[in-house]
Amino acid sequence: MHFEFQIEGGNFSKAGAASSQLKKILKQLNVDVRVIKRVVVALYEAEVNIVAHAWEGIIYIDIDTEKIEMKLVDKGPGIADIELAMQQGYSTASQEVREMGFGAGMGLPNIKNNSDLLKITSEVGTGTTVAMTVYLNS
Repeated sequence: MHFEFQIEGGNFSKAGAASSQLKKILKQLNVDVRVIKRVVVALYEAEVNIVAHAWEGIIYIDIDTEKIEMKLVDKGPGIADIELAMQQGYSTASQEVREMGFGAGMGLPNIKNNSDLLKITSEVGTGTTVAMTVYLNS
């Protein structure tokens, strides 16, 4: 199964719509609730990162009998230092984003903790790609 979701940067009223939709789909497929939780947490964090930091993005989701693969591709400022960005508590979120309750610097660490595989690539001034996999039997 393949799904795609368009994400609009700065639109916090729709942040989480894709992860919510995927949660419904996975419940209908009778995926283990522990796997659903991991997938939804990882996807939500990545989705909010696009809303908070990028101009726009696309989420690609592929589900098969063994795994759920999610790839988020955004157009935005990119990440200058991925290793630094992976540190718990590190954030480049604006004051406005922080005042809305986002930008605590837990997004990328939460994605890592809830994914079996994670690959982040980024080009400053162009955008970021986050690819994550969660195995159904993990």
